[in-house]
Amino acid sequence: MLNLPFSEPGTFYKGNLHTHSTRSDGTHPPEGVIDFYRTAGYDFLALTDHFMANYDWPVTDTRDLRSEGFTTLIAAELHAPKTELGEIWHIKAIGLPLDFVPPSPDEDGPALARRAADAGAFIGIVHPSWYGLTLEDARRIPFAHAIEIYNHGSAVEVDRGSDWPFCDLLLNDGWRLQGYASDDAHTLTHDCLGGWVQVKAESLEPELLLEALKKGRYYSSQGPEIKDITVAGDEVRISCSPASVISIAGRGSRSKGKCGSAMTEASFDIGRYRDAYFRLTVTDDAGRKAWSNPVWME
Repeated sequence: MLNLPFSEPGTFYKGNLHTHSTRSDGTHPPEGVIDFYRTAGYDFLALTDHFMANYDWPVTDTRDLRSEGFTTLIAAELHAPKTELGEIWHIKAIGLPLDFVPPSPDEDGPALARRAADAGAFIGIVHPSWYGLTLEDARRIPFAHAIEIYNHGSAVEVDRGSDWPFCDLLLNDGWRLQGYASDDAHTLTHDCLGGWVQVKAESLEPELLLEALKKGRYYSSQGPEIKDITVAGDEVRISCSPASVISIAGRGSRSKGKCGSAMTEASFDIGRYRDAYFRLTVTDDAGRKAWSNPVWME
């Protein structure tokens, strides 16, 4: 099965994988955005400005803004024509080289994503519900690492921020995708500090964080903490911060939830998930959630 991050060596580091600055359509300069997240207790940030001609193709160099206890990942949000609905593609590429070349006139979204992946980037399919990305669109990027399953800006502004159902449809087809939460912050007001990842790595080195992201060694959260997930035989056990609901979901309709008050652990029989996958969700009494990545069963 997919390695769970909890038994891996290292520390969980808190980071945001989707943020914009004045290098594209954000309201704060890169140093202001980074200072904001550092002050808010984050360990790392991917500044993902829009890789478009009208912003002069930014792959923002944030290396000089790293400091002791806080680092950055070099990234961008890539765009090219066109999805099934005629929209411009939105593709997350984290771990890009600074000299990543703009798309050629005949390069579409999947081809641009492929080139970024070949350059070593973590590829995320970004906020599909926000702009009507179809499953047929997503299937054109079979090498993607993850779906952006929660986008805080989209959730707050237009109620189109949740995409586990979209991801589950691909998982049902056998895709081994991860799911990550992010802010997509532009103004650092209502659109920030609402969704993040906790990445398990041996140190806060950008290369190690990137490797851990690609391997799915993280969970996502809006607030709750997942402390451990273990599998023994036909049972999975989870421990977490106080929760009102702990649930498991898998292929098709397979799901089960346990409700209570201040629950800090739960266990589930996973026999019926053996031919596919399961994932776990923790919900606190304020309705905030934490999500594991899908765990694939051999």
